[in-house]
Amino acid sequence: MEPVLAAATVIGPILLLAAMIWAWQRNRRASRSNEIEAERGARDLRHDIEDRPQKDVDL
Repeated sequence: MEPVLAAATVIGPILLLAAMIWAWQRNRRASRSNEIEAERGARDLRHDIEDRPQKDVDL
């Protein structure tokens, strides 16, 4: 039982670090289509906010 625990103590964090590095590398840069869609959504939201009357102003 002790050799298994020792191996898990050493190999576990190494595997966790490897998985975190892999995920970081994979998600580091968004695809061009995702960037275009995000910009379009932000532009639409800005237009909606500009067109909406301010209903949250207390008189």
